[in-house]
Amino acid sequence: MPARTTGRIILPTNPGELLNLAQKIYDKHLADGANSPLNAMQDYNWASDGPKVAPCKRNNDDAEAAAKNAEKFYRQRDQDLPDIKQIVKNSAAILKSIYAKNPKVLGDYGLVVDDSPKVKKPNP
Repeated sequence: MPARTTGRIILPTNPGELLNLAQKIYDKHLADGANSPLNAMQDYNWASDGPKVAPCKRNNDDAEAAAKNAEKFYRQRDQDLPDIKQIVKNSAAILKSIYAKNPKVLGDYGLVVDDSPKVKKPNP
């Protein structure tokens, strides 16, 4: 006769997979009704925690969908961002040359002008 192993239970670490497992356990617990061995638990109660599984799964699904949308939006943003950065940089340079005697006018364009003298770093 082969040796009997105690076996290791491997629980998913991925939240979506964990929630799917929780739903399966809860469904079986409900199907077993009063005869469910899970009624013996002392610290947790499927009657109060089980109904939390479905909304938690929906929240997880919504969060994952939002993350996918965010990735799409970041990719679209990143396509145009280099050109926008360059036009802002070039515009600042042109405005600085036009208003060389009064650079504070650049503030009207939303640019921050720091005219304080640079402090030299002490040599170590």
